[in-house]
Amino acid sequence: MSTVHLLDHVAGNVRSLANAIEKVGYIVEWIQSPEDVAAAEKLILPGVGHFGFCLSQIDSAGYVEPIKQHIEAGKPFMGICVGLQALFEGSEESSAFPGLGLLPGRLERFKDEDKSVPHIGWNSANTSNGEDEQSTQESLYGLRPDSKYYYIHSYAVAYQEGVLEKEGWAVATARYGNEEFIGAIAKDNVLATQFHPEKSGAAGLRVLKAFLDGRKVEKLATRPSAKATKEGLTRRVIACMDVRTNDKGDLVVTKGDQYDVREKDAGGEVRNLGKPVDMARKYYEQGADEITFLNITSFRNSPLADAPMLDILRQTSETVFVPLTIGGGIRDTVEPDGSMIPAIDVAQMYFKSGADKVSIGSDAVTAAEEYYTRSKKLSGRTAIEMISQAYGNQAVVVSVDPKRVYVASPDSTAHHTIHTSIPGPHGEEYC
Repeated sequence: MSTVHLLDHVAGNVRSLANAIEKVGYIVEWIQSPEDVAAAEKLILPGVGHFGFCLSQIDSAGYVEPIKQHIEAGKPFMGICVGLQALFEGSEESSAFPGLGLLPGRLERFKDEDKSVPHIGWNSANTSNGEDEQSTQESLYGLRPDSKYYYIHSYAVAYQEGVLEKEGWAVATARYGNEEFIGAIAKDNVLATQFHPEKSGAAGLRVLKAFLDGRKVEKLATRPSAKATKEGLTRRVIACMDVRTNDKGDLVVTKGDQYDVREKDAGGEVRNLGKPVDMARKYYEQGADEITFLNITSFRNSPLADAPMLDILRQTSETVFVPLTIGGGIRDTVEPDGSMIPAIDVAQMYFKSGADKVSIGSDAVTAAEEYYTRSKKLSGRTAIEMISQAYGNQAVVVSVDPKRVYVASPDSTAHHTIHTSIPGPHGEEYC
């Protein structure tokens, strides 16, 4: 099998990308130093999170010039997410760090007046532009106008019709709200995608394989309909699984009422709905767009010793090519030996094991309470802030478990109340 070189510059979840590359029939070798780039035939630059953080890592490690030389030599190069962004001149996200400057233009943050930011979900990458135009019948590196791909970003390069095309670039676009932006771009030996092919299911694997095989343009058997090629986000199905250890020490998928997950019979064993890896693969094959593991037992001793949960992520990422979210124990933790493990280090373990996002629960409540105590001022030291700074705010999910509490009247509590049509156990009309 042919070899692909992958540059890991603390770019979040690169394990899934390596698994996807192996899935389509290639061997992954890791770039360990700038000197290794010269020996690479096919080079992929992934990236998740903050533009400045990623570019500073690339620059300080001495990779900028070797990457440029690889591209100038005509060798196949693919950039993914921040790997695409890095090819441009810079980003509004971090003006202190320039991009590689191989393409004109800068990234700007999506406008949030009419939509939420970041842009997260499954969207298009169409090589035809304009709502009234017929979609192309050609596939650029496996891209199809009737397929959807997984995006997760807050900054994008706005599409300006004809500007990059005049320089020989083929451009695939997506639309978020009223903003049209570059979803993928290709020229000669270069392909870059704002979306994550390794997280886009079969459609994304097709793009990876076409690039690695060198199949730039192929004819589609039929021309997709206008309805099938409509740009914009699609609805998603997210499979969320509560995971905990049973009495035998095995991690199982379970479910219960307010974390009471034991059977009501005499045995009282933890309810076992299946093995996490098997359940995740089943949901993926059935069409789930995202898989979430909530480790409801969290870390019993220390995060560094929670090998079973990390193993579950590693094994799942080998066969499941959609986003993986993990929650449980994402907080500053004190090890048994007294050493402090920052939340960002815990998150990094999860990312390196196959997670794309981390879900923060209890620590988010504490952070919110401290935020209001400080008169709505950020400290910069919470898990949410530190992980977001390094990996982007799209990498952090806040998980909230709502609970209805009944009160006799609004005067009974300082919290906001609503009048409910379903009275409480003692006839309370408010909750």
